[in-house]
Amino acid sequence: MDFLAAATAIAGPANVLSAPDDIAPYGVDWRGSYKGTPAAVLRPNSTQQVSDLIKCCVDHRIAVVPAGGRTGLAGAAVPLANGPESVVLSLERLNRIRTIDARDFSIVAEAGCVVQHVQQAAAEAGRLFPIQWGAQGTAQIGGMLSTNAGGIRTLRWGNARDLVLGLEVVLPDGRVLDDLRRVRKDNSGYALRHLFIGGEGTLGVITAAAMRLQPALKRVETAYVAVPGPDAALSLFSRMMESGADVIAFELCANYCMEMAAKHGVGLRIPLPLESPWYVMVELSAAHESIPLREIMEGTLGQAMEAGEVLDAAIADSEAQRQMIWKIREDYPDCSRRDSPSIGTDTSVPVSAVPEFLRIAERELKARWPEGRMAAIGHAGDGNIHLSLHAPAGMMDRGAWVARAADMEPMINAIAVSLGGSFSAEHGIGQSKRHAMVTHKNAVAIDIMRLVKNAIDPGNVMNPGKVLP
Repeated sequence: MDFLAAATAIAGPANVLSAPDDIAPYGVDWRGSYKGTPAAVLRPNSTQQVSDLIKCCVDHRIAVVPAGGRTGLAGAAVPLANGPESVVLSLERLNRIRTIDARDFSIVAEAGCVVQHVQQAAAEAGRLFPIQWGAQGTAQIGGMLSTNAGGIRTLRWGNARDLVLGLEVVLPDGRVLDDLRRVRKDNSGYALRHLFIGGEGTLGVITAAAMRLQPALKRVETAYVAVPGPDAALSLFSRMMESGADVIAFELCANYCMEMAAKHGVGLRIPLPLESPWYVMVELSAAHESIPLREIMEGTLGQAMEAGEVLDAAIADSEAQRQMIWKIREDYPDCSRRDSPSIGTDTSVPVSAVPEFLRIAERELKARWPEGRMAAIGHAGDGNIHLSLHAPAGMMDRGAWVARAADMEPMINAIAVSLGGSFSAEHGIGQSKRHAMVTHKNAVAIDIMRLVKNAIDPGNVMNPGKVLP
C-alpha cells in the first residue's frame, strides 16, 4: 500500500489532502518568507490518529512537519524548500477542551484549540487564561507551546512555558507520552514537558496540554502615555511596578511605529497627538474590585509627570477605549507591512539594558543604512524589543531592500547578545535563525540539544531542518 492510501485508511479521504490547491496554504508561512511544498497534508482528529499517522510516515520514510494556526514568524511550520519529502501534520481538528476546573484553576485543551477560544472558555468559568498577543484569534495551543510564545503579558505571567502543568505528546516512534497531570508539585525525575515546549515540533507532536488559569481580572486600568525616551519609560516602569498594583503589560513604541499605525490602520484612533518621540502602553489589574486602581494609575502618572518622565497621558475611560489602545498595538504588524518592506528582529535584553540597546542600535543603523527608517516596538517590561529597519519611502521591492541591508539582523543580534540578551526572544528558531544559533548559542548547549534530538528522534523524522544548525 502506498503512503497516501495508508494515510487515508487512518484519517479518511477528507483529511488527507494532496491536490495542489488544497495543500498550497500549508506550504507558506504567514509572512510569505518561507515556502515548501508538502507531499500531503494530514488532519488527524485524535491522539490515536496522530500516533498511527506518524508510524505510517516512519514506515514510508516521510518526514513530519507539525502545524497549528500557522501564525509563526520563523518558518517552523513550513517544509524545507529543498529538504526531504515531508507531510504537514495539521492539528486543527484536535480542538476540544477536555476539562476545565475552576476550583483547581486549570484547563486541559487539545493542541488544535484556538488560543482565543481557550481564553473564552476560561472566562465563562470565571477564570483567566492570561497569555495574550495579536495572533490569538488564529494561533493554536500546540503552536503556542511548541514555540514557547510570549506576548504582552509575559512580564506578569511568563511565557507559554510558565502556564503548563502537563503535556500529552506523540513521540517520533508513535508512542504517546501521557503526562497530563495537573499537580503543581511533582519532583519525580526530569520535567519532560520542558523538552517539547519550545522544541518547535522537532522532538514530537504536542496533542494536549494541562495549563494554569488565573483569577478573573475584576478591575483593569489602561493608559497611553507619551514619554521623552526609553530611559524615562524605564523610570516609569519602575514606578508602576512599585505602585502596589499588578502591572500586566508595559509596551514601548517609537513615534514612527505609531505614525505607521495611524496611516494604515483601519478604524484606529490614536489617543494622543503624535508629538512625542516615544510612547508607552501600560495596563494595571486587580483581582478584587475594592483595589483603587484608577487612583493608583493617576497618582503614579502624576508623579512621573512631575519628574519629567511623562509628557502627556490618556487613561481609558471605557472598555471600548481600552480595547482601542490594544488594537493599535495588535494591528501594528499589519500596518508595518503595508507601509514598506522591512527586515525584522526578535531580540531580548535585561530590562535595564533596553535604553542602551536602543541607543547603540540606532547609532549603528544610521551609520550603516542612513536611508533606512528604524522602527522599535515591544515588550519593554520583559526586555523583548522588536526592532526593524524599513526601506526608504517609495521603495517597495522587498528583495532589493533585504539584499541591501542583509547584515542588519546579524548586527542587531550581536548587539543584544553583547548586552547579555538573546537573538530569539519569543518567535523561536524555525528556519530563520539557525544561522544565529551557530554564532551566538553556546557550543556545549548545541551539543546537548543534538544529543537529545538524536536520542528521541534518531531517524530525524520530526521537522527536519528546524532549530538545530
